[in-house]
Amino acid sequence: MTSLLGVYECSVDAKARLLLPVAFKKQLTPLLDKGFVIKRSVFQKCLELYSLDEWNALMKDVNKLNRFKKKNVDFIRMFNAGVKPVELDSSGRILLPKDLMTYAGIGKNIVMSAAVNMIEIWDKDRYEQAINDPSVDFGSLAEDVMGNMGNKTDDVDLP
Repeated sequence: MTSLLGVYECSVDAKARLLLPVAFKKQLTPLLDKGFVIKRSVFQKCLELYSLDEWNALMKDVNKLNRFKKKNVDFIRMFNAGVKPVELDSSGRILLPKDLMTYAGIGKNIVMSAAVNMIEIWDKDRYEQAINDPSVDFGSLAEDVMGNMGNKTDDVDLP
């Protein structure tokens, strides 16, 4: 599993191309030639950029879902809505699909934020709103999510 680090402010050119920050290129060097997958985020109005290896690992789990259950089929359809393969061009740029840019409200100024094994791509203003959301108490959230780490469980709803 890739574990990425960093948050970078970038810009999208007039042709919807995004230059991958050098720090991300260095972290992803062994994966650059394989390409990437870009998709809508499940919970936020942003995009998610996966290396092809990470995407394939995720799809192994999705492929285990029973397709004779309607909610699973609905999930798969919605999860894959707008999914597109993308590659770096010879200048290290990624062409952002117009439909995904529209979905995420991406303009010229963006933020690329590492999210463990993938990169979130945000419109800069939306990113600032999300990380400065006054309705989210980060200390309480950290305690809920990480406070039981010694118990070796993924269940964050423990009492």
